[in-house]
Amino acid sequence: MTRHMTTLELPALQGATIGFDKLFDELDRQFANSKSNGYPPYNLAEINENEWMISVAVAGFSQEDLDVTIDRNVLTIEGSAPSGDDSVNYLHKGIAGRSFRRQFTLADYVYVKDASLDNGILNVHLEREVPEELQPKSIKINTTHSGSIEDRS
Repeated sequence: MTRHMTTLELPALQGATIGFDKLFDELDRQFANSKSNGYPPYNLAEINENEWMISVAVAGFSQEDLDVTIDRNVLTIEGSAPSGDDSVNYLHKGIAGRSFRRQFTLADYVYVKDASLDNGILNVHLEREVPEELQPKSIKINTTHSGSIEDRS
């Protein structure tokens, strides 16, 4: 029995669909992230049901080398390779210092509360804040003491 491998060609599929642009953009982003070979490594921690922390290992990068942006629901963390290493003759260079780009898709109403760089770790604190008008509401149930519907005539 032979198995045939099939590949999914997003551009061909995208041309045959209407109204799924956001879905295809997200798939493209996820595939691009999977090609990054895991550099730089990161942790994603849940602080509580409405707060998270993304911690990215950025040893050797200064604040000026890093850029954190958010566009719509996509958080992008980029690092430009630090300069100034050209004069050093390394016998072994195990600390990577190459440029990178990591993207994270955020759920609705999740925003970046703050970002900090501490001991080679970039921490991005995320928080969900659902607008009050979209939060679940409890509806008070009133009771009537006037009797049944027939008695109101």
